[in-house]
Amino acid sequence: MGKTIQVLIVDDSAFMRKSLSMMLESDPEIKVIGTARDGREAIEKIRQLKPDIVTLDIEMPVMDGLTALKTIMKEMPLPVLMVSSLTTEGAQATIDALALGAVDFIPKELSYVSLDISKIREELIEKVKNIARSRSLAFRLQRIRSSTAHIMGEAPTKAPHISGKIERRNYRAVALGVSTGGPMALLQIIPKVPANFPLGIAIVQHMPPKFTQSMASRLNSLSSVKVKEAEDGDALSPASVLIAPGGRHLIFEKTSGQIIARITDEPRETLYHPSADIMMSSIAEVINAPLIGVIMTGMGKDGLEGLKLIKQKEGYVVAQDEETCIVYGMPKAAVDEGVADAVVPLQNIPLILNQLVGLE
Repeated sequence: MGKTIQVLIVDDSAFMRKSLSMMLESDPEIKVIGTARDGREAIEKIRQLKPDIVTLDIEMPVMDGLTALKTIMKEMPLPVLMVSSLTTEGAQATIDALALGAVDFIPKELSYVSLDISKIREELIEKVKNIARSRSLAFRLQRIRSSTAHIMGEAPTKAPHISGKIERRNYRAVALGVSTGGPMALLQIIPKVPANFPLGIAIVQHMPPKFTQSMASRLNSLSSVKVKEAEDGDALSPASVLIAPGGRHLIFEKTSGQIIARITDEPRETLYHPSADIMMSSIAEVINAPLIGVIMTGMGKDGLEGLKLIKQKEGYVVAQDEETCIVYGMPKAAVDEGVADAVVPLQNIPLILNQLVGLE
């Protein structure tokens, strides 16, 4: 057992402060060292207590969560986990928070329903542990400032070092899976995909409904390629990005020579909705030609089985390296299984995509 993880809880609801405290402290490796009722008090408590990680509500009196987050990221960067409302407004505010430097979020409503407390407790504890102990966070947080421009950073000026050679084939699409830390990571790569990128890109990001739509809108406003939350009947075309809708699976079928998105609730028994494995397996089966698979930061191993199928069909797999992952789970599974052709830092993923399709 390592050092106890010290958490500060920030929420204007006494019920939420108590609920989150009880859930977190049910794990002996986590200690809640303080609570705060608004953003201003949170900033004072962070300076005073120096927690390892903060849970931060968005809507609060005196100073709201986004305003507090800007100050935290500018003056005392540390891992922040947003407590988010499952509404369109809450989703938009959460995407804003992730763009400002928050690492991830948990849905607030689940905490109010006693039947769901065990589910959120498990997810909350797992996220807090993985985030607080992330090897890449300390370095990344040093560079964070309170603007998306700073977060997105500069494009790398040299070719990426890869664990293998670039293999140019007649690739037909890109299938990408990502989870914890994903919105921040996607903000650093999708806006760098050029307008003449010759393939469509399908993405599974583990998120609830409404959040994927807000994320797609944000990415679309920053990108040269068209980004949207996938809808039934959308075509996966060059220079376009389809993001699986939160809570549902994205699969594909071929119709009149086009690769068409289908949104479905089946299979229901999968751990993740949407599932990277379901999306990647579907597109690999439908296209039945070489694809580029990309696996990025996230807990667990969703995407591994889909990437194996992509490899079987002469595809090429790119994995984000451990140093730039918030949580090195999904990429590690691919690397450990020997599926990854290239293991590269996050900022080099756009470059290697361009090289694979002959744009570099």
